Amino acid sequence: MTLLISFASLFLSVVLLQLSSGGVGPLDALSGIALNFTTAEIGMLGSSHFVGFFIGCWWAPRLMGSVGHTRAFAAFTALGAIGLLAHMLLIDAYAWAVMRIATGICVAGAFTVIESWLQASVTNETRGRAMGTYRLADMGAALVAQLIISVLEPASYVSYNLLALLCCAALLPLTLSRRSQPETPEAPRLHPKLAWDRSPLAVAGVIVSALSGASFRMVGPVYGEGVGLEIDQIALFLATFILGGVLSQYPVGWLADKFDRRWVLIGLSVAAVFSCAATVMIQGHGTTGVMINIFIFGVTTYPIYSVSAAHAHDFAENSERVELSAALMFWYAVGAIAAPYLASKLMVAYGSTALFAMIAVGHIVLVIFGLTRMRARPTAENRTRFIYAPRTSFMIGRLLGRSREENLRGQDD
Repeated sequence: MTLLISFASLFLSVVLLQLSSGGVGPLDALSGIALNFTTAEIGMLGSSHFVGFFIGCWWAPRLMGSVGHTRAFAAFTALGAIGLLAHMLLIDAYAWAVMRIATGICVAGAFTVIESWLQASVTNETRGRAMGTYRLADMGAALVAQLIISVLEPASYVSYNLLALLCCAALLPLTLSRRSQPETPEAPRLHPKLAWDRSPLAVAGVIVSALSGASFRMVGPVYGEGVGLEIDQIALFLATFILGGVLSQYPVGWLADKFDRRWVLIGLSVAAVFSCAATVMIQGHGTTGVMINIFIFGVTTYPIYSVSAAHAHDFAENSERVELSAALMFWYAVGAIAAPYLASKLMVAYGSTALFAMIAVGHIVLVIFGLTRMRARPTAENRTRFIYAPRTSFMIGRLLGRSREENLRGQDD
């Protein structure tokens, strides 16, 4: 309880940010449909978010070094609020894309500040509980954010205003906190080739993870509308995906620690392919079956990033962990930038089901590549323990790096 109170302001800011940023993606998709944006333009909005996300990840540590944590956090949240409020002032898909870049910068920048603050405040004794609470706040708010769109009217100034209010409210807990600002950590060097050098399969895994998650969360509402789901059903559709991902972390983590992680990745991808096929085949036959399959889809696709990250860290030195985490985030961002727009173009050409066809093809490629890599070298003898890896900023590696080192020391002992 003492730990929770100590970090309450940071965790409350996380919740408010997730409620705001997690709701804007599906709301933009539904608003785009209402305003007669093309499917490709809606996909472009999703890709623009991840362009902003990448910019924010790179820029945030540098801005913190110039103006400090609190001012940097205020600047990022202000940018996000401006991007949200400007939506209904200028109804144009390309203008909205610029606004989504702004909200993407806000998300990455604000989470960089929060994670940097956490890293400077936790001790070896409190790290595990702090990360557990952070994970609960992050994933719980992301789940609720999908449900929010069921009560938000698409293409409404009031809807975007409410999300902007949540974004502004995230300022209050952190900026009014009495906690002293920590020293600004050195920004991790961005060395994408490091991830490929340590594990080509891990790079492929995080790209396929982005292909699955980013395309589904950004273009999934278009699929839902195309197969006849109502807005409240689309909200439940998206939330069920995240719920499946949340609940899968512990059982998948147990499997990833007990068995060869390459087999776990291959097994998850095979199951994801069947889930994609089943979702397409049963559409039009009631929503219950669709929800069950999308839950399985979340179970099989959501943990792939964390399993891939754990596999890469098995082959890394302790001194490389921060840069390796940033490199994996870079490859995830690359996949996430491309995936929504590619999915939308395929949906224009081949219909709504092309979304899951594209995702299934990505997982088939991952299965083939995984089997190929298993012949290239054996698995690592000393493995890190599976840790859920949030996809929030380049700084997350600093929070998780010490936990991985401690796990390795425990194995050596």
